[in-house]
Amino acid sequence: MARAYGARDIHVLEGLEAVRMRPGMYVGSTGSRGLHHLLWEIIDNAIDEAFSGYASKVEVTLCEDGSVRVADDGRGIPVDIHDTMDMPGVQVVFTHLHAGGKFNNDNYSYSGGLHGVGAAVVNALSRWLEVEVMRDGKLYYQRYESRYDNTHKKFLPGIPMTKLKAISNTRKTGTVVRFLPDDRVFDDIEFDMEIISKRLRELAFLNKGLKIYLKDERTEDVKKIEYCYDGGIVDFVTFLNEEKNPIHDEILYIEGEQDKIHAKIAIQYTDSYTESIFSYVNNIPTTEGGAHETGFKSGLTRVFNEYARRLSFLKERENNLLGEDIREGLTVIISINMTDVQFEGQTKTRLGNMEARAAIETLVVDNLSHAIESGRYRKDFEAIIKKSIKAAKVREAARRARDITRKKSNLEGASLVGKLSSCTGRRAEFNELFIVEGDSAGGSAKQGRDRRFQAILPLRGKPLNSEKKRIDQVLANEEIRTIIAALGTGIGEDFDISKLNYNRIIILSDADQDGAHIRAILLTFFFRYMKDLVTNGHVYIGMPPLYKIDTGKKTHYLYSDNELRAMTNKLGKGYTVQRYKGLGEMNPEQLWETTMDPQKRNIIQVTIDDAASADKLITTLMGDKVSPRRQYISTHANFNKSDTFQDMGV
Repeated sequence: MARAYGARDIHVLEGLEAVRMRPGMYVGSTGSRGLHHLLWEIIDNAIDEAFSGYASKVEVTLCEDGSVRVADDGRGIPVDIHDTMDMPGVQVVFTHLHAGGKFNNDNYSYSGGLHGVGAAVVNALSRWLEVEVMRDGKLYYQRYESRYDNTHKKFLPGIPMTKLKAISNTRKTGTVVRFLPDDRVFDDIEFDMEIISKRLRELAFLNKGLKIYLKDERTEDVKKIEYCYDGGIVDFVTFLNEEKNPIHDEILYIEGEQDKIHAKIAIQYTDSYTESIFSYVNNIPTTEGGAHETGFKSGLTRVFNEYARRLSFLKERENNLLGEDIREGLTVIISINMTDVQFEGQTKTRLGNMEARAAIETLVVDNLSHAIESGRYRKDFEAIIKKSIKAAKVREAARRARDITRKKSNLEGASLVGKLSSCTGRRAEFNELFIVEGDSAGGSAKQGRDRRFQAILPLRGKPLNSEKKRIDQVLANEEIRTIIAALGTGIGEDFDISKLNYNRIIILSDADQDGAHIRAILLTFFFRYMKDLVTNGHVYIGMPPLYKIDTGKKTHYLYSDNELRAMTNKLGKGYTVQRYKGLGEMNPEQLWETTMDPQKRNIIQVTIDDAASADKLITTLMGDKVSPRRQYISTHANFNKSDTFQDMGV
C-alpha cells in the first residue's frame, strides 16, 4: 500500500522574489526557450505522477487567451496545512522555491522535477496562475497574480488572490494548472505548437502506455493530437528510423535494474554511416551524454569484439574493433531512472553520476551476452559485426585524412592558402568565422569585415552532403577539409572543443533554394561530426536582407515579404525597391551594415532543443529517400521568410 502523501512531505528551503529579478537563472532566457521552459516545469510534474503509477493521462491545452492548461489524473497536490508554514501544501508549492515532495524518495521513486523550483518559478513569471486540485472527494481552487503593491511600493510576484477553498464535490483525483506567462518578463508569450508537440511525443515514447493529449484552441480550426505508444522506446527507435534502412528488423531491447538504477535501452542498426545516440535521465534529455552513455558504449564494444573473435571474424593477430566502428549506423535510445542525479556541462545536460557508467555497462554486457547465447539474434549480430569490420577498414583508409586534420600547419599550407582570411585577434572567445557562399560574396565580406575579430572563409562550391557519405569520402572533400582546418577542433572521436579558434561560426549564404541547401549541408556536417559546436551555442545563421528600399534621403533594408509590404504601405510613393538575388550583389559597406555589424545584424543561433527530432529531420532532408523530403519541404519551407529556419526545426 502506498505511503500517504500529505503536506508534511513538502520540504521548504527558501522564498520567491529573486526569480522575478533574474528569470534567466531559473528558466534559461526570456526568449522562446525560457517561455516553453515554464510549460515543461508543469508538464514534468504531471509526468512524474504518471511515472510513479498514480496518473494515466496528461492533457495540455493552448487556450484562446494565450494561457496554457495542464491537467493530470494523479493524486492531486496536498491541500492540508503544512506543519511549519501554516498554509496549505499546494500554496507552499506555488509560492516557495525548493518546496516539493521530491527531496526524498518516499513519494516519488524518480523525478524529472528534481529541484522543486518548477511550480513556484512558473507562478512568479506569470501574469496569473490558477490551480485546481481534486482529492479527498473535493475540488479545491486557488488563484495567484503578479502585481505591484502601491501601498508598500513593491512588486509582488505570484501572490495568492484567494484562499484555497473547496468549491464542489468530486470523485476524481488530479491537478489542473492554468497560467498566463507575463509579457513584462518574456519577449513573446505565444507558445509554439510544433515545439510542444515534439516534446509531448518524446515524453509519450519514454513513458510506455501513457496517454498525452494536446489541443490548440487559438484558431477556429481547433487542432487535437493524441500520443500514446504501447511499445515505448522501441516505438521511438522505429519512428527515428522511418526514413532509414535497417539492417535487421527486430529491435534489440534491454530492460533491467543495477545498483538501484533502472534502465531501458532500444537498439537498431541501419545502413547509414553515422551513429544516433539519444539518452535520457528521469525523462530529461542528456544531449551532451555522460556516464550512462559511456557505460553503454563500453559494454557494446566489449560484447561485439568478444563475439567477433568467437566467430573468427577477427583473427588472433588482428586488432579489436574500435567503438566508433561498432557504432556506425547505430540508432539507440537509453532511458534511465535514478535518484540524486548530478548534471554537468555548460548546458547542464550531461550526466555526471559515475555509478551510472558501471551499472549500464553491466546491464548491456549481461543482456547482450544472454541474447548471443540464446542464438535468437545470430543473423542480426553477424550483420552488425560485418558492418563494423567494413567501417574499420574505411577508418583505416581514412587515417591519413584524419592525420591531416590534426596537423593544422599542413592544412594551412595547402587548403587554406588563398581561402581563409584570418582575423588579427588571438582570443578565440571574441572571434567570429563567417563561412560565406561564393567567391564574390567572400570578396565583399573580406573588404567589409572588422578584421580585428572577423575571419572570412569563402566556399567555392557546395560542400559534400555528409549524411550520404562515409568518413573517408567526407574527409576527401576539399571544402569540408578547409572548414575542419579553420575551426581547429578535429572531428568525430578526435573532436576537442577547447581547440576551437572562433566563438561564433556564422553561415552566410543567399536567401534562395541553393543558399538553403548549403546551410542544410553545413548544419548536417556540424550535427553529425561536431555536435558539441551546436550544443554549446557556437553555430549561427546569418540573415541577409531580401530587399533594399531607397527614398533618396534614407535607405531601408527589409528581411521578408511581410516587411516589404508594411514599408511600401507606410511610404506610399517616392521610393525604389531592389531585390537582392544574392550576397554578391552587395558592396562591402552594405554587407557590413546589414549582415556583419554586431550592432545591426540579424543572426539566428542554431540550437538543439530536441536532438532526436533534429536527427530525424536531418535524415528526412538530407537522406536518400525523396518522398519524405519533398513532403516536408512543401509543408514547411518558405525561402523568403526569416523565420523559415525556426519552422524547419533550427
